[in-house]
Amino acid sequence: MSITATTLLAAAIVTAPMSLDHYLALSGPAPTAHIAYGAAPSQFAELFAPAGPGPHPVAAIIHGGCWTKQFGGIVQMRNMAGALAAQGVAVWNIEYRRYDEDGGGYPGMYQDVATAMDRLRTLAPQYQLDLARVVLVGHSAGGHLAQWAGSRARLPTSSPLYVADPLPVPVVISLGGLADLRNEAKLIQTSCDRSTEQLAGLPSEARPDVYADTSPAELLPAGVRTVLIHGELDTIAPPRAGEDYARRARAAGDAAEVVLLPGGSHYDEVSSTSAAWHIVGAEIRKALGMPAN
Repeated sequence: MSITATTLLAAAIVTAPMSLDHYLALSGPAPTAHIAYGAAPSQFAELFAPAGPGPHPVAAIIHGGCWTKQFGGIVQMRNMAGALAAQGVAVWNIEYRRYDEDGGGYPGMYQDVATAMDRLRTLAPQYQLDLARVVLVGHSAGGHLAQWAGSRARLPTSSPLYVADPLPVPVVISLGGLADLRNEAKLIQTSCDRSTEQLAGLPSEARPDVYADTSPAELLPAGVRTVLIHGELDTIAPPRAGEDYARRARAAGDAAEVVLLPGGSHYDEVSSTSAAWHIVGAEIRKALGMPAN
């Protein structure tokens, strides 16, 4: 396993890993704006606008929760959103229809994320957003969706998910992501009790390979830099999964690296109060061309 310099610098601050209960208790400030991008209850996103004049760099963040409404997620991501907004980053906290909501799964879940991302173009003038400085950050299942959203330019034109001019994103940061739907199907089943059918739909004559437009690993090279951040003790999306994806991305010609969070769990990855946050936050600021602090 590759170990970055960031990992070595952080080795001295290992603390007890966060649990699921700690994660579920996370919260943050109220958003600046609640913006619907569709009529369904889960078709909205929250904008956190920093103080002061723009244009502001943008972090689009996508929560996890095993692709199910059971675990929520957007409320917990406000913890990260508030910390980033305080540092001058505009945050677009995306909600979407999960597999167990009306219209969710394939193709609706993916179309929701795509629509929310492209909505930033219409919001940029009003909220002074700098769309030349955008990073996509996703946690767990949201890591899959973030990596997918960053790869949309590679979608086949025959896919119902195809759009002609997706918002370009140069860097994707996956926090304990589960992005390789084909090769990690067993891990996804074990970790989240999710099946291929729930996440990628059923094969058909017109769409025999359900992974071709749903799994980021099938869309390589995407022309984006991917940073795969994993807690050392993450058992849901273990570091091995990030290493495997990074190797595949690099072999395809993309830039990809793995960052290890010493002593971190699957939940330390998204908490601005965890010992791991200075690593995660530094990677987000680096992706936006900001000082690492």
